[in-house]
Amino acid sequence: MRSRPSRSNSQIFHAPSREFRQERARRTYEALIKSADELFTERGFDATQTPDIAQAAGVSVGTFYRYFSDKKEIYIEATRRRLANAHRHILNGLTPDRFVGKVRRTTVSQALQVLLQNTMAFPEQQRVFVEMAMRDKQVAALREEFDTASRHQLADLFASICPADELPDPEAMAYVMYTAVRECAYHIAGVTGQAPVDSHRAFQALVELVMRALFGIEQDDDSLS
Repeated sequence: MRSRPSRSNSQIFHAPSREFRQERARRTYEALIKSADELFTERGFDATQTPDIAQAAGVSVGTFYRYFSDKKEIYIEATRRRLANAHRHILNGLTPDRFVGKVRRTTVSQALQVLLQNTMAFPEQQRVFVEMAMRDKQVAALREEFDTASRHQLADLFASICPADELPDPEAMAYVMYTAVRECAYHIAGVTGQAPVDSHRAFQALVELVMRALFGIEQDDDSLS
């Protein structure tokens, strides 16, 4: 099996933490972010206004503007945090040691579950995020950073568990697989607004597709070493 050098995590997920002299100020800041994330998820970006966020957090509008310049700034911070958490989940779920000794089909199934879970678990947040990424450069940059980091982790996994003669280009395969998984997840979760395909059928089809692409087979009982 091949080994690949570890990649550094994207800096966009590690913005400097704000420091507060008083614990009360920190709690207010966190309450604003939490309330904003909930409202953006429930109503969308356009229908959520700064007075709504302030009221939900139990503070005045003036207090809101002591921490954030506008609702876009707080949306960016709430989204950055959520993506950072999702990326940590992907990093933890796609480490090669989790797949050693498991049959290939189990490996593929578990990797797909990790990639699908974030979108499937928070469909409304994903819907707002996709809409914003299409119209705002900063949000689009966040999305690209998250997707790129996730593809890199997937490519590293492939390179670790697949011999070079079976998979000569792990990065290309990771790109194709990640794109397919993301688009399927959007449709299954209803993010696109189109009628979703039955999630079980779609997932099984994804597993079959990836098994064929990675190993040229549908069924396989060989364990990964």
